[in-house]
Amino acid sequence: MGLLETDELEALSAQQLHDRAVHYAVHHGDLGFLWELLTLIPAAEASTGNEEQTASDLSRVSALLSDAMASGHGELGEALRPFYIEYLSKHPEA
Repeated sequence: MGLLETDELEALSAQQLHDRAVHYAVHHGDLGFLWELLTLIPAAEASTGNEEQTASDLSRVSALLSDAMASGHGELGEALRPFYIEYLSKHPEA
């Protein structure tokens, strides 16, 4: 796809950023990114005012894995936009 500038990434929706970043990480076996995403989800949930989900995420690894695959939607996706942009900026081929 070629090199994407941060401005171009900023123009994408949270869902588009999520889909590209997660697809790239899964395709390239970037477990570091996926793990970091999982660790960021509880704080992102908290930032959206969803404290109950935060507690659930912290206590259940399966919830985190599920969240990682859907973390591009809605307010959660918006809260994670900077993380996706940073990752995609480092991997312009994504």
